[in-house]
Amino acid sequence: MAFGSFESDVGAPRAEINMVPLIDVMLVLLVIFMVTASVSQAVKLQLPRASAAPMQTPPDPLRIAIDAARQPHWNGEPITREALSERLTTLGRDKPDSEIQLLADETVPYGDVAKLIADAAQAGLTRIQFVTKPDAIRR
Repeated sequence: MAFGSFESDVGAPRAEINMVPLIDVMLVLLVIFMVTASVSQAVKLQLPRASAAPMQTPPDPLRIAIDAARQPHWNGEPITREALSERLTTLGRDKPDSEIQLLADETVPYGDVAKLIADAAQAGLTRIQFVTKPDAIRR
């Protein structure tokens, strides 16, 4: 038997196939096939033609920043809190799908950032991105 038995057939020939060389040949052929298949030429196709208008690129997102002195900025220019709220309302009415990038100094209290997000949400602007500075790679 192939799994062994209690009888001892030490000198008898075994009628089993050694599978290791067959598996080795199969793996070599598989590697050769993979290498040659990736180098082969691309299939030539005639793709259908369609007429479509070019896609419009989205406008640059609005950048609202709050500096360490808790002063809001609209695209880099300082603005008062009331004027910021009015501009957000106007923007939400005219372009409700506008994106806002929010940059806040790390020393700004969370309440100020939350108020700004609430003002944007009340104006109908929901696409707000938080911009951060990535940490240095730690090793």
